[in-house]
Amino acid sequence: MKKGALSDQLLLAHIRECIERVSDYTGGERDTFFGSQLIQDAVARNLQTLAESTQRLSDEIKATEPAVPWHDIAGFRNLLTHAYLGLDPEVLWSVVAQDLPGLAEAVKRMHRAAEGGESQ
Repeated sequence: MKKGALSDQLLLAHIRECIERVSDYTGGERDTFFGSQLIQDAVARNLQTLAESTQRLSDEIKATEPAVPWHDIAGFRNLLTHAYLGLDPEVLWSVVAQDLPGLAEAVKRMHRAAEGGESQ
């Protein structure tokens, strides 16, 4: 997909969908996440997809949210992709509980910016 405003909008919508799925799967509850291998797998897959999508965003749209650790997200994607046999569920839950809420808010702002300031 070519980088630009339209692709940024599509990628941001996709990222938001991944975040919503993780929230739906876990209900924001640690016990729900740890109580099901199926949910853990689904969360890992959505985090991987989300992280891959962030790497395809344009530099311009990423620059609108300099506080987001884009480099760390790319590194996390590599971990999810290449070290899947050694994934620690505690690390996954930490990302879900501590990092996704802030990323979700940043993505909402970025989506509005990509649309030219229109509210979502």
